[in-house]
Amino acid sequence: MSQIETAPIGAPQPSPEIGYTAETLYDKCIAMARNLWWSWHPEVINLYRDLDPIRWRQLDHNPIALLSEFTPERLEMRAAELVLYSRINHAYRRLKEYMAEVPLWAKTHTGVLGSKPVAYFSLEFGVHESVPVYSGGLGVLSGDHIKSASALGVPLVAIGLFYDQGYFKQHLDEEGYQQEEYLDTKVENLPMEPARGRGGKPISVEIPTRTGNVLAKVWLMRVGRVRLYLLDSDVPGNSPEDRELTSRLYGGDNRTRIRQELVAGVGGVRALRALGISPGVYHLNEGHSGFATLEAIRERMKEDGMAFDDALRDVAQRTVFTTHTPVPAGHDRFDGALIEEHLGPLREELGISDQQLMGLGRVEPQNEQETFCMTVLGLKLSRRANAVSNLHGHISRRMWAHLWPWRVEEEIPIGHITNGVHIQSWLAWQMQLLYDRYFPADWMQRMGEPEVWQEIHKIDPGELWETHYALKNLLLAFVRRRVSRQCRRRGESDEAVEAARNILDPNILTLGFGRRFATYKRADLILRDLDWLAQVINDPDCPMQVIFAGKAHPRDEPGKQLIKKIANLRHDARFAGRIAFVEDYDINVCRHLIQGVDVWLNNPRRPLEASGTSGQKAVLNGALNLSVLDGWWAEAYDGANGFAIGQGTQHVDQHLTDERDGDDLQRVLEQHVIPLYYDRDVDGFPRHWIARMMNSISSLGWRFSAHRMVADYVHYAYLPASGGLSSDMSVR
Repeated sequence: MSQIETAPIGAPQPSPEIGYTAETLYDKCIAMARNLWWSWHPEVINLYRDLDPIRWRQLDHNPIALLSEFTPERLEMRAAELVLYSRINHAYRRLKEYMAEVPLWAKTHTGVLGSKPVAYFSLEFGVHESVPVYSGGLGVLSGDHIKSASALGVPLVAIGLFYDQGYFKQHLDEEGYQQEEYLDTKVENLPMEPARGRGGKPISVEIPTRTGNVLAKVWLMRVGRVRLYLLDSDVPGNSPEDRELTSRLYGGDNRTRIRQELVAGVGGVRALRALGISPGVYHLNEGHSGFATLEAIRERMKEDGMAFDDALRDVAQRTVFTTHTPVPAGHDRFDGALIEEHLGPLREELGISDQQLMGLGRVEPQNEQETFCMTVLGLKLSRRANAVSNLHGHISRRMWAHLWPWRVEEEIPIGHITNGVHIQSWLAWQMQLLYDRYFPADWMQRMGEPEVWQEIHKIDPGELWETHYALKNLLLAFVRRRVSRQCRRRGESDEAVEAARNILDPNILTLGFGRRFATYKRADLILRDLDWLAQVINDPDCPMQVIFAGKAHPRDEPGKQLIKKIANLRHDARFAGRIAFVEDYDINVCRHLIQGVDVWLNNPRRPLEASGTSGQKAVLNGALNLSVLDGWWAEAYDGANGFAIGQGTQHVDQHLTDERDGDDLQRVLEQHVIPLYYDRDVDGFPRHWIARMMNSISSLGWRFSAHRMVADYVHYAYLPASGGLSSDMSVR
């Protein structure tokens, strides 16, 4: 069962103390709901769920929306029925203590950042499914980053955009073709409030362009100890076009995109100034917010009388830039006319020509045929740049070597800090209870220590397997609900709906594949030979089943065709009940998948997967990775903690690479994965499989946590950038 669906009520609890009122109870529940700290504390999640399990699920696990349907009196009555008083008091007290505490790690490791906080810019933040201002991996990574920064006490504020329609909701039509639906988000149901400056007045910012000023108000969202500021252009005074500017994530054309990035970058720096925040470090999570550096340069010139070149050097010294993709389409480019329209007024304040400005975004500054690239801007205006895995570091240095033609590839100033995941957000509640019984009592504070994770080997193999089996059953129940609902929505027959309620079998080896349906991720690699797949899936002794989920970008037609191909396998009798496609992939769907599958499948075309953190999430819950040696898996696989597809090479012919990887995927499944899973002892347990699960958890859990990732950023990027302890990121 996932952490959002489990809630033992516990022993009877005492009545509330004297003077306790319904309003006090309600206020405490609301106060907790307004800090997303609750979203990674299962005991608080379960508390809200217990109030009304059905509505909790229907409201996308949103406690503010749930509480809006309660009066204080009804909440008090429900709390009395379920004896929730002490649980509410305990949870509220924990939040207050958490917010008041300065973690020991921060006291001993963050140094000068205490007076010079990090400003972390990202175009999306995936903190929880109830706050839909993310689309996928980049946003979830940003969310995990600020959660771990909160836990470690890193002085950090985050800046992004508020999308009132978020990313699209995905539905498949009768033909299996993806349809996009955008829904307005009710601001009153989100844990946000207007950000206030000096004197308590709500702040707003103004960004000049050649065609008029763009206005944006600023929202504050609390994520534990971290303040997340989201800019919103839907304000009076803006044109109708600009009021819609921040309505959708990754929507619109190039002009919409540059205006969004102008609001995030230039507007973000101006918002920090209005809030009285003077960052010691600017961290640009991808090039989308690169314009922030230009506004920071303008500030130094205006406030300190610096020349442009001197201000540029100062800001670049304090800027950290993270690049996330080796795929060319992932790097935003704009023509000179768009740059001049949107940055012309800022350029004039900087005192530089249009050619000088364009040169900052070009590999060849004088090449007038070259467009302005946001990644180039990020690399030129930062002194600490990093990729997100070891292999991605090598690829990025090769990819951008022409920016430093006087250096050999090994000396290109792009290091790497491998991504990690926020353990408490992705570890199933049941698995955490198991760890709590065997790991040291303070293991959550020591999760970056390898020794802590070796305790997994003390767990009885049968107990670990039974916990995993329970999670798998809950995943299958979730998939059945979703798929039957999909059938009903499409108007399919009662027989089809009933069949959907009975798909999949918990006793069968279950593979999961969940990610964005870009073609290079090769969701259909396992489908290359459908006759082979049908034979494997229907093997009478050792069958297999596969669950798919993922969205294609609205303008990615090849990706949509991949989804259609997979979704329509349900009409093929050979795969009936054994292959499922779950619509509307989001944090909630991902959580269910990575907590319940036996094997997490990841087969991108190497080396295009920069990191791929979904497999790291699966590790925490005992799933084994079956992956191409790309991204994080290239530095994680040791031969005994999962399975590898291929030998870590790729052919110059893309089609031949796909053919070889497809053949090897079949071979590994037939010769290693399937036999190992069905090799059972006299008690019916797959002892060798369980041993590999333990090897995976013990060797990878500590290495690929977001706590380790954020600590690396502090040591190798933030502190040196702020003038603290110096270190060389290239060694990472």
